Amino acid sequence: MYNAASINKVLKGELLQETGFSEIDNILLDSRKLIFPETSIFIPLVSTRRNAHQYIDELYKKGVSNFIISEAVPLEKYPKANFILVKDTLHALHALVAWHRAQFHIPVIGITGSNGKTIVKEWLFQLLEKDYNIVRSPKSYNSQIGVPLSVWQMQPEHQLAIFEAGISQPGEMVNLEKIIRPTIGIFTNIGEAHSEGFLNIRQKINEKLILFMKSDILIYSKDYLVLNEAVLSFHNQMGEEGPELFSWSRKTDADLRIVSTDKHDHHTTIEATYKGEHLNIRIPFTDEGSVENAIHCWALMLYLGKEQDVIQQRMDLLSNIAMRLELKQGINNCSVINDSYNLDLGSLTIALDFLQQQQQHQIRTVILSDILQSGKSDATLYEEVAGLLKQNGINKLIGIGKNISREKKSFQQVEELKSQFFNTTDEFIQQFSADQFQYETILVKGSRIFEFERIGKLLEQKAHQTILEINLSAIAQNVKYYQSLLKADTKLMAMVKAFSYGSGSFEIANLLQFHGVDYLTVAYADEGVELRRSGITMPIMVMNPEPASFDAILHWNLEPEIYSMGILMQFLEEVNAAGKTDFPVHIKLDTGMHRLGFVKKDIPELIQVLTAGQQLKVQSVFSHLAASEDPAEDAFTQHQGRLFFEMSHDLQKALGYTVIRHISNSAAIARHPELQLDMVRLGIGMYGIDSTRDVQDQLRNVSTLKTTIAQLKELEAGDTVGYGRKWEAKQPAVTATVRIGYADGYSRKMGNSRGSMLIRGKLAPVIGVVAMDMCMLDVSHIPDVAEGDEVIVFGQDLPVQQLADWAETIPYEILTGISQRVKRVYFQE
Repeated sequence: MYNAASINKVLKGELLQETGFSEIDNILLDSRKLIFPETSIFIPLVSTRRNAHQYIDELYKKGVSNFIISEAVPLEKYPKANFILVKDTLHALHALVAWHRAQFHIPVIGITGSNGKTIVKEWLFQLLEKDYNIVRSPKSYNSQIGVPLSVWQMQPEHQLAIFEAGISQPGEMVNLEKIIRPTIGIFTNIGEAHSEGFLNIRQKINEKLILFMKSDILIYSKDYLVLNEAVLSFHNQMGEEGPELFSWSRKTDADLRIVSTDKHDHHTTIEATYKGEHLNIRIPFTDEGSVENAIHCWALMLYLGKEQDVIQQRMDLLSNIAMRLELKQGINNCSVINDSYNLDLGSLTIALDFLQQQQQHQIRTVILSDILQSGKSDATLYEEVAGLLKQNGINKLIGIGKNISREKKSFQQVEELKSQFFNTTDEFIQQFSADQFQYETILVKGSRIFEFERIGKLLEQKAHQTILEINLSAIAQNVKYYQSLLKADTKLMAMVKAFSYGSGSFEIANLLQFHGVDYLTVAYADEGVELRRSGITMPIMVMNPEPASFDAILHWNLEPEIYSMGILMQFLEEVNAAGKTDFPVHIKLDTGMHRLGFVKKDIPELIQVLTAGQQLKVQSVFSHLAASEDPAEDAFTQHQGRLFFEMSHDLQKALGYTVIRHISNSAAIARHPELQLDMVRLGIGMYGIDSTRDVQDQLRNVSTLKTTIAQLKELEAGDTVGYGRKWEAKQPAVTATVRIGYADGYSRKMGNSRGSMLIRGKLAPVIGVVAMDMCMLDVSHIPDVAEGDEVIVFGQDLPVQQLADWAETIPYEILTGISQRVKRVYFQE
């Protein structure tokens, strides 16, 4: 058990104030993720843009009484709190968890590499969960913050730990090694991922190998030559103090020599020799990544001395790993979060946190199975789960499984939690009624053997097979990148107009609100009203207010852009009629775009009207840059900036109070830092597209539009395809009809071999004309193509910018043109 005094002793800090000996079980780094205030210690981290010490007051009011700080706080404000002063809170986090790790003497598997870390970790859990009580990293928690949170989970009942570690620059792995201190190491592979911070591949490998300095054994593949050279050099340098090596290879002698990999339709048989014996396994996957990941797991099982027949049996049962939480449209206006493949307390906490971010429905429902092999008694386990549900404000629980059903009293004691219990998934499905789920957000979370994917299919809205996947984690990372370019006091306004550039409305707004963006902007009032109805409480600017929408703007506390004397006078009249004062508005200045806005000669009259009464308060004054992405127009951009300074200065001086000034868009954030001012407006860059192409490599792809092959046809030379017979086969050909057309937003300009789509990693040209619901591709050159195959219209490997070039347009038009009948699927990694 930890308390403030014992933690201070570990950290060698200064215990500024000690008011009690409350038990500390949880580390809290994010004030938004508070679940158990009485047993949490808050460690406020400090970055260039955010100092988490500002959240101490809020957390104290919510019941947190333990803090590790690195700067002075007014102790008299917090008479019931314990404060430990340290030099650096991140270093303190690492030191505390490293000390916690040192209290356990069990096998600890540490995994690093460029790819496959999370899959290997989860497969090892599947393979070994019958033999050990295992603690492991939740999802892909492998960073300087994720690793400490993972290792802090270690408890006396655990018999094996599996943690992954990732780095982005030199000097990071030495911290993670002290925290994980693995006894067994696995180096999955090496590639170009996350190489930006390193001089070369060899430097990156050497940095990663630091994780295994104190390990007993290191498992790796000799087939990556540069990795093999680095490992052998590392082994020689470390001598007897370093780990023993366990190698595998398909090409040369190794401890585990792979003889053959025989791929079939749905499985792969792998044959090898080990210690003179001929062995084999079968896995239910055929892709190269899965084969490599499985061999790493096989090597680990052999090292642990597991019987080959046990290994064979368990390898054959490996299942897909859900690498993400998916948010989908559900029946009866519900939203469904599908996380139905694994369940433990760590992953449940993450899923509940994602559920908490969703504000679109007041009712939150959790469908939960038994939690297997937790190492705790059922009474203790489900009492803890009930506490999690209570702290997260869950309204309804459907428990499925004999164990959770036996402990129903733990849940029935939670006020305002309605609960139902079923012994099996079949029993729930037999009694399923769609009417019992309406206007709620539903988390489906179960252990694999309960087959909750069957429940997911019942709850998800049946839809068109063409879908647009939206990576919420990528949006968050893109926002974080642009924030890194800003001055510390510059605010961020996020553009969510036009259905968030085709990506969605409340789903994106929820994410941005959770991540602390300062403002949202929509084009029309009805977009803002939808966000308010979906639980978005942050400020929302309306760029194109219409007189007919003024009543809704006032009712829903939206903030209109005022761009002309006419719209100003009409809005003033509406505000007067409503009896409101200091209603926030945003003044648009025209500095050269010549679309909307007040010009310089309008400023005196504008000032006269704004200062004549108290009805309006100018929240911000802003302008639009016409060509900030174009170096050839930099002189004009600078001219706009100077004119904006002059006009906004005159306006602010006359108002007599400070207003927010903003002129920079996504391109200007990167190219014109001198124009950042008080706030910037982030639009297309948030969605992973850099119109300047200067920072594209720093952004992550957000959207993937995909469909499927409906039918394959074998054509003879001379056969024609599509309306108007625009394409003729010059030789025998195979064509694929795919489920997307211009009614889905796929431009007719893409027809007649102008555009292409990706099938099995190969480009297939669009042939003939694009029809309303379908189009055809030439797939003659793609081996093993089959009906039902996935087709990528755009995404990571076929950027939307390429489609825009083919269609002679811009990415904005491609994204915003995707029709509403295309199902949006949101996921968080």
